[in-house]
Amino acid sequence: MTPAAQIAGVVIGIAFVVAGGSKLAAGSAWPPQAVELGAPSVVIPMVPWFELTVGALLAVQVARRVLAVVAFVTLGVFTALIVARLREGKRPACACFGAWSAKPIGAGNVVRNGVLMAVAAVAALP
Repeated sequence: MTPAAQIAGVVIGIAFVVAGGSKLAAGSAWPPQAVELGAPSVVIPMVPWFELTVGALLAVQVARRVLAVVAFVTLGVFTALIVARLREGKRPACACFGAWSAKPIGAGNVVRNGVLMAVAAVAALP
């Protein structure tokens, strides 16, 4: 287990915990933003809890490699939603980090997710 992979696991874990926690803290404001971003209604109630669970386990290095891949794929799906809305000319609120990301989506969100995906890829290393 390389130190870089361990540190990356903690970093991506913390990012997921913050994202999930901020969605829960946003209360009823977050689900409509997620719908506007294009998230399927059926998964919206589960997203914050999923992020909290994956993030907490990554932060404490439980199944780091597997969960890093899960985080990578999750971020890829979120990024695809953002890119799809941008291609449609729509700029809803990001809703990625609850009230902390209430600004309209843009290229910066794609770059941020790309960086997080790179961190998740490092966390997936042996």
